[in-house]
Amino acid sequence: MEPPFPGMDPYLEQPSRWPDLHTGLITGIRDIIQAQLNPNYVAVITPYITLESIEITPTRRAFIPYIGILHDDSPEEGGTAVAIANAPMTLPATMNIPTRYARIEIRSVTHETLITSIGLLSPANKRSSADGADAYEMKRQEIFQSGVHLLEIDLLRGGVRPRLARPLPPVSYFVFLSRSYRRPMVDVWPIALRDAIPVVPVPLTYPDPDVPLDLNRVLHQVYRNARYERQIDYRPDPPPPDLSPDDADWLDMHLRKLGLRA
Repeated sequence: MEPPFPGMDPYLEQPSRWPDLHTGLITGIRDIIQAQLNPNYVAVITPYITLESIEITPTRRAFIPYIGILHDDSPEEGGTAVAIANAPMTLPATMNIPTRYARIEIRSVTHETLITSIGLLSPANKRSSADGADAYEMKRQEIFQSGVHLLEIDLLRGGVRPRLARPLPPVSYFVFLSRSYRRPMVDVWPIALRDAIPVVPVPLTYPDPDVPLDLNRVLHQVYRNARYERQIDYRPDPPPPDLSPDDADWLDMHLRKLGLRA
């Protein structure tokens, strides 16, 4: 099956699925950039590990009776009391799990100098906490003080966006490009749910020209390779946060047109 959305699929934002998507996208982005670099550069995948909050659902289903029999071991006179109570709800737990992610670094071959850093934001980068968005912002500021270009790809609707001096428009996804010689100005590509992801430039060292990154092509190829259509049920709503009313109406109509909803 072909990817059902023109650009990003919001169902791919499921926390349990995101690490797999992240790996596929990073590899695909590296490969498409690598093929266009001249011999003075190389694109390298640099791994890192972070703690992600991922919902864990057991693979085996436990039988839960409607009525529970509780045994009271209190040593009161008159013997052991037996109480009848409704069984508790059983819900999956959310656990902080060490998760491997990666970024892409474009380096000069001669001196291995870092030229451009490309990051695909993860839920941990956008979590509102000292070890989440705050820690990520500190790393951004370090890059801003250097001569390294920074390309940030945000394909997650939830969480804290990379910080800018002006409010961002209310759309689902963004790509941000901070060229070292144009700071503090940042190029921003807002991407609506119903739009394809635009081709964005990847800057190198002057006077070498930018390398075009067709992120939409990479995303759709990863979708096909991973066979995500076998894993995703498009009948319920996508994972949080909730879509705007307009986007929710469009998504419902779009999926019905494709026969993915009755």
